[in-house]
Amino acid sequence: MKILTQEKTIRRNAKIGQYTSLASLVILAGGMYVSFVYPTQLYISFLALFVGFILSQVGIYFGNRWGRRPRIDERLTAALKGLTKDYTLYHFLSPVNHLLVGPAGIWIIEPYYQRGTIVFERGKWKQKGGGFMLAYLKIFAQEGLGRPDIETKADLDGLTIALKKTLGEDQPIPPINIVMVFTDDRVVLQPEDSPIPAMKIEMLKEYLRKYAKQTPFSTAESKRITDVLPSENVE
Repeated sequence: MKILTQEKTIRRNAKIGQYTSLASLVILAGGMYVSFVYPTQLYISFLALFVGFILSQVGIYFGNRWGRRPRIDERLTAALKGLTKDYTLYHFLSPVNHLLVGPAGIWIIEPYYQRGTIVFERGKWKQKGGGFMLAYLKIFAQEGLGRPDIETKADLDGLTIALKKTLGEDQPIPPINIVMVFTDDRVVLQPEDSPIPAMKIEMLKEYLRKYAKQTPFSTAESKRITDVLPSENVE
């Protein structure tokens, strides 16, 4: 498997995560100080709490994707180790963050870091259970699940538009697949009738191997896609 990564993006976004997390701690501490020393200036404390909370969420978002070790690109690379040389894995080098092209076709890999019980019901993904501790983590230490249904569609549309531009408007676009990958061992998945496959990260490689056998993607089609994508790492 060929692995291509844009390290520049990773370094930049990791720094953003570090700086915003540090700034949020400073602002929150400042707000607490004001509340004790100047109790009549509570509006300053509330403003600091609001700004500090927003910055902490930004820090968590960037930290999860680019600051945590092993990084998500490293974890995906390790999880897919052993795929044949016909595969190319792109990290932050295509219109989507993680893209795999090879005998299994074109795959957008959407990583999620949440724990708890993740269910798909009534057309939406939801995070349930966990009690007080999970509620606390969702506010102060863990990025929320968000709206995977909207996010995955946005990535699918973005990649489709980009391929149309690079391949040519008159050229057919091969089917683009999406898979949701959960990296926390403590997650419990209940995908039910989700139109998008969802699984733990350790199941991904075997799933793709089976898919390649059932729905093979030709070498010529694979090359047609990789030819319009970056061919080298970006430092």
